[in-house]
Amino acid sequence: MGALLKLVDAVLFAFFIVIAVAAPLIDAQTCLSESLFPSVLVDLKNWYAREYGDYLFTEKPHFIVGLVWLELLFQWPLALANLYAILASKSWFNTTCLIYGVSVFTSMVTILSELMQSGKASDKLLFMYIPFLGLGVLAILRGLVTPSRTTSSMIGKRPMLGRKKKA
Repeated sequence: MGALLKLVDAVLFAFFIVIAVAAPLIDAQTCLSESLFPSVLVDLKNWYAREYGDYLFTEKPHFIVGLVWLELLFQWPLALANLYAILASKSWFNTTCLIYGVSVFTSMVTILSELMQSGKASDKLLFMYIPFLGLGVLAILRGLVTPSRTTSSMIGKRPMLGRKKKA
């Protein structure tokens, strides 16, 4: 089980790095003025929108703007906290991972529902968004894994036991 958790943590770590970089540099252009960003980043976002036909980035429907604000103000800080928690082996990682996963999963279900029901989305665009739905599911599952029953002490690992009963 330990090796599987390390693999899951490595996959989540890679996704959290993508979110840590892309959210403020690319996604934020949806709800903030493009004049705040270097032309290289604006060109990159415009290239992506053309290449994948992402009409959500070009049309900017109100619900997408709201979801991007949710990402910037809530999910992005959680992604940064989760990066730190993975690197530092923090005990609260399961909790923040679960919160992050539920938020991302909810956002992605909304976005994918729009993409599939609109008839405007290509398969190429759907395949860009589906991994983030998987990220949400993976983060939820990782958050639901119970912490190990050992704790670190100055003498090493020892089981967490209650008080001994008196005979």
